[in-house]
Amino acid sequence: MRRREFIGLLGGVAALSLSWPLAAHAQQPERMRRIGVLLPAAADDPLNQARVGAFLQGLALLGWTIGRNVRIDTRWATNNAAEIRRHAAELVALAPDVSLASGGSTVGQLLQITRTVPIVFPLATDPVGAGFVDSLARPGGNVTGFMNIEYGMGGKWLELLKQMAPGVTRAAVLRDPTQGSGAMQFAAIQAVAPSLRVEVNPLNMRDAGEIERAIAAFARAPNGGLIVTLGAGTVRHRDLIIVLAARHKLPTVYPERFFAAAGGLISYGPDQIDQFRLAAGYVDRILKGEKPADLPVQAPTKYETVLNLKTAKALGIDVPTSVLVRADEVIE
Repeated sequence: MRRREFIGLLGGVAALSLSWPLAAHAQQPERMRRIGVLLPAAADDPLNQARVGAFLQGLALLGWTIGRNVRIDTRWATNNAAEIRRHAAELVALAPDVSLASGGSTVGQLLQITRTVPIVFPLATDPVGAGFVDSLARPGGNVTGFMNIEYGMGGKWLELLKQMAPGVTRAAVLRDPTQGSGAMQFAAIQAVAPSLRVEVNPLNMRDAGEIERAIAAFARAPNGGLIVTLGAGTVRHRDLIIVLAARHKLPTVYPERFFAAAGGLISYGPDQIDQFRLAAGYVDRILKGEKPADLPVQAPTKYETVLNLKTAKALGIDVPTSVLVRADEVIE
């Protein structure tokens, strides 16, 4: 073999040997990322199963596939504070790249354990008041997400109640007195009450017994209606509230779709399933390098009115055409 050919052969072998690790690197699987999910609900709760499904759908549309480039660790903590605290600690110990936490009870527990793991909330009533973020525009810490209420919608609940039942002159507002947002929602309802000639009264609720007694006492007088505000307590006792409203023949306006789907008369509020899809977008951006501190907390943008015609018929309500036209969904 000639000397020039020999040198050329050595160069080719050297070039090939250098290309092997590059080819091997290109064939390696994508980096696996980890997402922790903490929910204040039971694992068989259909409402939260639908919410998680929307979140996973949102991730898939953004290119995240479970088992290929992302792992999801989900903890169903029910509504028990001790359970939430235990599951929050378990998730933080797994060192997730980002956590999804729904509601103030879960976000608060995670923040007691970590100020470094990024946290995205798809639903929170008052993140500034709760101390989760410095401001809506600039959260400033390791938490950001989406609010599930704009207080002005409280006035729309009373307007909708009056449209559905023009004879209503008294409205009870079911709220959780332990939550500041309950007082703010009541204030928004109270502000429009004089113009609608409706007397509004708060009904505080701490447990099922108190809810039952308060609604029964209110229903003894005529021309009454009920407004259910948004909060963990009303969500937790939603089935009882719907049963009591039917038993006492009270036209009732609810803050979320699932109340109407479960038998409530009518609901008006943010599309919370959609907010879980939106939360997937924030999780995606954090996984790609952005920081929660720089992602503004967003207010609801998509609202929906859901009407249950079967319940309206049972209450003897002739639904106005204006409400039928406005409804995004009619359950028959």
